[in-house]
Amino acid sequence: MKRVQLTTVQSAGTSDNLVVLADKDKLDALDAHLAPHESAFLRRAATLDVSNFFFPRAESVVFVRLFKPDRDAAVAREEVRLAGNDLLREVRQYKLDSVTIRNLCQQDFSLSFAEGMALGSYQFLKYFSKPSKKEKILREIRLENTAIPDADIRETNTVLEAVFLARDLVNEPHSHLNAVHLAEAVVAAGETFGFSVDVLGKEKIEALKMGGLLAVNQASTVPPQFCVLEWKPEGARNTKPIVLVGKGVVYDTGGLSLKPSDGMAYMKCDMAGAAAVVGTLAAAAKTGMPLHLIGLIPATDNKIGERALSPGDVITMGSGTTVEVVNTDAEGRLILADALHFAQKYDPELVLDLATLTGSAVKALGTQVICYMGTAPEHVKKQLENSGFATYERLVELPLWKEFGDDLKSNIADLKNLGSSNAGMITAGKFLEHFTKFPWLHLDIAGPAYLRAANGYRTKEGTGVGVRLLFDFLKKHATI
Repeated sequence: MKRVQLTTVQSAGTSDNLVVLADKDKLDALDAHLAPHESAFLRRAATLDVSNFFFPRAESVVFVRLFKPDRDAAVAREEVRLAGNDLLREVRQYKLDSVTIRNLCQQDFSLSFAEGMALGSYQFLKYFSKPSKKEKILREIRLENTAIPDADIRETNTVLEAVFLARDLVNEPHSHLNAVHLAEAVVAAGETFGFSVDVLGKEKIEALKMGGLLAVNQASTVPPQFCVLEWKPEGARNTKPIVLVGKGVVYDTGGLSLKPSDGMAYMKCDMAGAAAVVGTLAAAAKTGMPLHLIGLIPATDNKIGERALSPGDVITMGSGTTVEVVNTDAEGRLILADALHFAQKYDPELVLDLATLTGSAVKALGTQVICYMGTAPEHVKKQLENSGFATYERLVELPLWKEFGDDLKSNIADLKNLGSSNAGMITAGKFLEHFTKFPWLHLDIAGPAYLRAANGYRTKEGTGVGVRLLFDFLKKHATI
């Protein structure tokens, strides 16, 4: 389907559907933009704490949204994004294909409002027999007479496109997206957005002795893939690359440590980390971000069969570390560990991995938060958290104290792949830490990556979480 686009216009016409944003404590600013009876009605209703208004006109409609001041700029922008998403219900009810946003607020909220509308407008209709019957028709969101630079609007369109790419990848059913298909999709994204892709097949993976990726793939009829993405612009501001690693388990049965049936119903989402890496590289390349970036995606499914990895098996990782596999459903950390070891060849400035890694993260923090941990300097963690609030893809840091590593001690190998039933998201992080010899952060996105019901502009199923967060973080990092 065609995605909504953000554009600018100098002045709305009489037939344009108008969305007026105003401060709740400055209603006088509205008088010049509403008919006298509209203004009178709004003032009476505003005293009753009504904030949303709809006024039909002969050739168009007018929506008014009133906002209370908030001292926290990040919270204020998020409220505006959510208000933009909320407006979609009425836009769809009246079958409007475009709206024009007029900002009367002291702060120009028009771009945030448009971003919320656009993110909420996403639909995945590919497998309906008659998708046009389901498609909502909003095509264009215009920002009227805004001081926001055109470059910022173009950048927002690109980030939206990248988020939708990530959502599309997550929403693809496993019947249409196995490991080879995912690698092909990454290559196609590289051609579209302008980054390079090298796909390593099974023979190369075997030559690299990536024992974790090969072990998880043992029962599959589809060979594993290892995708290396790169964006290296001329004049990159970092002498050492930043590496992004994304878990690419295209479908996870749990292996012989089989998941319950309700847990498997949405396991096509277990490659959301990979999707976030693809989306981030796409946005960085298309906007010409002045950073050298590498993306690493180990891709496989985790199936059952006579050749399946068994609990109690010992495998040798690409680093030479031996691992006792006590649970085959703790497979994500095995493939990520090989990717993290591979990242050492780049002598990276920083490595960030993203993965739908543990149910423990969801139980601890729900679907609103990314839990993260790692060895990067404190100022880098603070930068990432600031970007989390700016995009409202927020993070909470968890400790990586050495005592958590005690749960991973094995009697017959260097490590176990699973700790106790407590603090599972931290012991998973401790397992990954063993394979890092560089500044590193691990983002467990299991909670917000895939939703059973929409949460504001975070649509049902794949949310594309991580793309907006990492793009904001990397863009700001490039200016330091």
